[in-house]
Amino acid sequence: MSRGVSILRAAWRRAGAGALALALLLVLRAGAPAHAQEEVVLGLSQDSVSISTDFDGSEILVYGAVKREVPIPSDPPLEVVVTVSGPFVPLTVYRKERRFGIWVNTDAVEVDLAPSFYAVATSGPFSTVLSNVEDLRHSVSVPRAIRSVGAPMNVEDAQAFSDAVIRIRSDTGLYQMLEGSVDVREETLFATRIRLPANLTEGAYATRIFLTRAGRVVAEQDRVIDVRKVGLERWLYNLSRDLPLAYGLLSLTLAIAAGWGASTLFRLIRN
Repeated sequence: MSRGVSILRAAWRRAGAGALALALLLVLRAGAPAHAQEEVVLGLSQDSVSISTDFDGSEILVYGAVKREVPIPSDPPLEVVVTVSGPFVPLTVYRKERRFGIWVNTDAVEVDLAPSFYAVATSGPFSTVLSNVEDLRHSVSVPRAIRSVGAPMNVEDAQAFSDAVIRIRSDTGLYQMLEGSVDVREETLFATRIRLPANLTEGAYATRIFLTRAGRVVAEQDRVIDVRKVGLERWLYNLSRDLPLAYGLLSLTLAIAAGWGASTLFRLIRN
């Protein structure tokens, strides 16, 4: 009999501990900040982009709203960060130096992965809308998006190679930092436009939305934009991948025909 009582007491203690843990969890949830219940409702003007022979770029409208179960917190204000990134690919960066009157490649660094396209749009200055810790955690800024594990020991100033990738791609519109370009209305509605250049790489373009308060991410959402070649561009792309020999012969034939045609036209004009 005493053994049965002991078993019942032990079961009661275990149940009491579980009930206490559940009560503490409910109290913690009740005492959590109101903005912890904010969610993102995201929309895109288009979820696919077709690259044809006359493609000269496109513009994506990213818009959305903030869904809440509680009133809007009065402080700190809501900020929004939008990122659009193209396929990540490895690349080799070379350093050029002048030797004997000509420029030659000297040092080289392998960048493990770098986005072929990357745009960051914010509702304010980047340093105020997102802290360094959150930037490191979510890899939001352009330098954080480039993944480079390391460089050869004999290469000096390896960071300069990653900086060169950012500088070159920023000049061509492939990397964009658009501070203050996200319009936020009454801390509920937001919208921004991202310009996609003509020299896009085919693939899936990840779109991420971050809601932040005091530099801390309180909610996030993501979607994918599909970028594909169509028509003649698609046919030539598939031909180069599936039948490289046929693609090479076709390119050679077209080059010969273009050269012969230009020569014939020049003679006709001259005569």
